[in-house]
Amino acid sequence: MLRKLPVSNPFKSLTRKVPEVRAFAVATLAPLPLLALGAVYGGLWAWAAFGYITVLIFALDELIARAAPDAPEGTEFPAADRLSVGLAVAHFGALGLAVFALSGGTGLNLGSWIAVFLGFGLFFGQVSNANAHELIHRADPRLFALGMWVYISLLFGHHTSAHRLVHHRFAATPDDPNTAALGVGFYEFAPTAWLGSFVAGYEMERNRAAQRAAQRAAQRPASGVIDRLRRTNPYAIYLTGAAACLVLVVMAFGLTGLLAYLALCAYAQMQLLLSDYVQHYGLERRTVGPDKYEPVSVAHSWDAPHPVSSLWMLNAPRHSDHHAHPAREYPALRLGTITPDRPILPRSLPAMATLALIPRLWRRAMDRRVARLRAR
Repeated sequence: MLRKLPVSNPFKSLTRKVPEVRAFAVATLAPLPLLALGAVYGGLWAWAAFGYITVLIFALDELIARAAPDAPEGTEFPAADRLSVGLAVAHFGALGLAVFALSGGTGLNLGSWIAVFLGFGLFFGQVSNANAHELIHRADPRLFALGMWVYISLLFGHHTSAHRLVHHRFAATPDDPNTAALGVGFYEFAPTAWLGSFVAGYEMERNRAAQRAAQRAAQRPASGVIDRLRRTNPYAIYLTGAAACLVLVVMAFGLTGLLAYLALCAYAQMQLLLSDYVQHYGLERRTVGPDKYEPVSVAHSWDAPHPVSSLWMLNAPRHSDHHAHPAREYPALRLGTITPDRPILPRSLPAMATLALIPRLWRRAMDRRVARLRAR
C-alpha cells in the first residue's frame, strides 16, 4: 500500500511563523516561468502568468485574511540580499525577453500580446521596483549600483536620488512631490510627481556634489579620473545609462522593439507612481515651527497587512516601518499593532492601486478614511 506523501505549502510560514526568505522567493519567482512561456508561446501561458499576478495573489490575500507575524527585533536574514541580487539579474533577462516578444519576435497574436505586456509590466512595476528600492537603501555600493541600474533600465534612474534624498526627508509634507494631497486624483498627481521628483532629486544631488567638492578642495586638489567621477552628479549616469538602453534596444530589436520598450517602461513607472500615490494619499505631518515638521511616524503612511501581496512586493506594503528604518531589510520590516488611529488600507496595495485608476471610486473609498484619521 502506497504511503500518502505530505503536500508542501510554500505559504505555510504565513500562518504560523515569520516568513522566511524562501517564502518571498516563491512568491516573486513563481510567475517568471509562466511569463517566459507566455512570451514564447502566448495563449494560456500568457494569461496564466497574468492571472497569477492579479487574481491568485488577490484571492490568497482575501482567504488568509491575516498578517504574517513581525520578525523579532534583531533578526537577521542573510539570504535576503542573495534573493535581491537574483531578482535583479532575472529582471534584466525578463526585460530583454519581454521586448523581444512584444516586438514580434515570437509571433504573438493580439490577445497574447496584451497578456504578455500586462504580465511583464506588473512584474517590473511591482517586483523589480520593490527590489530596486531595497537595493538603493543598501550600504554595500555594489548592491546600491545594481538597484540603480534596474531603475535606469526602466528609464527611471532619477528615482535612485529622489526617493532617498527627497521623499524620505519630506514625505507627507507639501515639499514632497510624491505625496498626494487629499482630493488630488492619480492622473493629476502622476505627471507632477514624475517631473517634480526629477527636478528635486537633481537639485539635491547638485547641492551634495557642491558640498563634497568644497570639502575635498579644502583637503587636496582634484586628481585623476576617480576623483572627478566622485564629484559628478549621478544624473549624468542616469541619463547616459537611459540613452545607452535606448540605443541597445534599437540595435537589438529595431524601432518596433523601441516602442515596446518605451511602453513597458511607462507602464512600470506608472506602477511605481501608483504605489507612492496610494501609500501617502491625504496624510500630512503637522508643522512644529518655521519650515519644520513633526517626525515621520506610522501616522504618515498607509500600510497593508495582506500577507501574499506583501511577499510578492518584498514587504513594501509595510511602508511606515520602512520610513522609520530605511536600512532595515525587507523580511525584517514590522507591521506592529493595528489600531483604529492608524492608516490601514482596506484592501491590498495592488488592489488599491487598481482602484486609484478610477478616481471617483478611489475618493469614495479613501477620503472618508482620511477625514476620520484627521478627526482623531
